[in-house]
Amino acid sequence: MCLLVFAHQVSPEFPLLIAANRDEFHGRATAASAFWEQYPDVLAGQDLEQGGTWMGVTRSGRFAAVTNYRDPARTAAAPRSRGALPLDFLTGTQEPRAYLDELAGRALEYAGFNLLVGDGNSLWYFTNSDDLEPLRLPPGIYGLSNARLDTPWPKVALGKARMQSLIETGAITHDALAAVVNDRKRAGRRELKELQLDGAMDPVLSAQFIVTETYGTRSTTTLSIHADGNTAWREQCFDNQGELRTEQRLAFQQRAI
Repeated sequence: MCLLVFAHQVSPEFPLLIAANRDEFHGRATAASAFWEQYPDVLAGQDLEQGGTWMGVTRSGRFAAVTNYRDPARTAAAPRSRGALPLDFLTGTQEPRAYLDELAGRALEYAGFNLLVGDGNSLWYFTNSDDLEPLRLPPGIYGLSNARLDTPWPKVALGKARMQSLIETGAITHDALAAVVNDRKRAGRRELKELQLDGAMDPVLSAQFIVTETYGTRSTTTLSIHADGNTAWREQCFDNQGELRTEQRLAFQQRAI
């Protein structure tokens, strides 16, 4: 997943709102989001090459998501798949801080990543690409792409502004949340150069929703968790022309633990 915009404890009605795009090669085998047969409490998509996921939620309210951290200095293959990180948290029982403290000791076994984990009581951020301690997030609107949390890339800044506007003025629906991350306009070269994003592919990747023949936005997932525990999830999957092909909608009431 390469763009995730979320509101954490901003709306009294919805403690967590998420709009997220997963960008990936179109040839990478993927299973659409569902409750997993081997982990029936886990709702997530599945990477069929490595067996992990990029984002998921459980019936008890645990949440996790991962994005790649863009670091040209670290391009070698890593021993472990980053997609295992959300799955490990979702299927475990540790509180977020305890999980991240344990992970820190083996974090360099993975390629660069950003990780969000939460249990309904708190939400935490951790990256293995800086000497940062796990960070408990205060209430706010955040954006995460392929750099550190809230790095002001144009698509991140746009998403945060749209999320703020939605919370202030709009009804919370899947379509409204998806609109937070569905802009296909590319950023200007001057704007990208100021951010040192001046590689050949940077203009293409600067759009919130990426469309190319071989790589692009494979899915948009929207998640809303109501104060009463009602959880609504939608995943829309797209082809390499950016056309909608499938949609999964699931809703459930979180159970107390």
